[in-house]
Amino acid sequence: MKGKSVIITGGSSGMGKAMAARMAQKGAWVVITGRSAEKLEAAKSEIETFAGQVLTVQMDVRQPEDVQRMVEEAVAVFGRIDALVNNAAGNFLCPAEDLSINGWNAVVNIVLNGTFYCSQAVGKYWIAEGIPGSIINMVATYAWDAGPGVIHSASAKAGVLAMTRTLAVEWGRRYGIRVNAIAPGLIERTGGADKLISSEEAGQRMLDSVPLGRLGTPEEIAGLAAFLLSTDAAYMNGACLTLDGGQSLHQTFI
Repeated sequence: MKGKSVIITGGSSGMGKAMAARMAQKGAWVVITGRSAEKLEAAKSEIETFAGQVLTVQMDVRQPEDVQRMVEEAVAVFGRIDALVNNAAGNFLCPAEDLSINGWNAVVNIVLNGTFYCSQAVGKYWIAEGIPGSIINMVATYAWDAGPGVIHSASAKAGVLAMTRTLAVEWGRRYGIRVNAIAPGLIERTGGADKLISSEEAGQRMLDSVPLGRLGTPEEIAGLAAFLLSTDAAYMNGACLTLDGGQSLHQTFI
């Protein structure tokens, strides 16, 4: 990763911050984005105390003009973009019959539309510059399984998984651009886990469903992301790698 430039959306906390830290440790220039300037600066200061150089871009992935500005700032500061991690997300538990239109649109706009806006903007830059870049999209196992209370997120993530595979074929063949996905399970110290575990009892039930008997860590997700962006994964394209301690397999036996 030395001398490479990586954009990570939603990079000020949780898995995004862990991935940014791992890329910086490996010598990459890192761009982290988010809507809170305060959180971005805190993450930048934390990462730069031990590794690398971090550029923060306050922006909203739902706004195409913000996305284009993100690309332009990354190129202006680091000279190029080599990888994109679409990590920005939004989620909350809600029964489908109670979900408001605004609630549906909020999650779909961030997860599905935001992933496309960022992928297209960075992809067009790569195509114009002849750079065989790499994209990682963050999805979830309920994109192909199911889960109560997450119809908005599951539908959006399923769309992102389809986008991953479509772009892997279309851009891989024409431009050498790789597109892969990671499907995390229950990951500690993340907003997603906090929102999806509604009570201590629910948390214990979910933990009991993980064969390894524990939550995953943001650092483990970061390690997998680093592998996918490395030359060791140069032939991996259109894949979705699950990191959930076996939880999605265990559920089939319950």
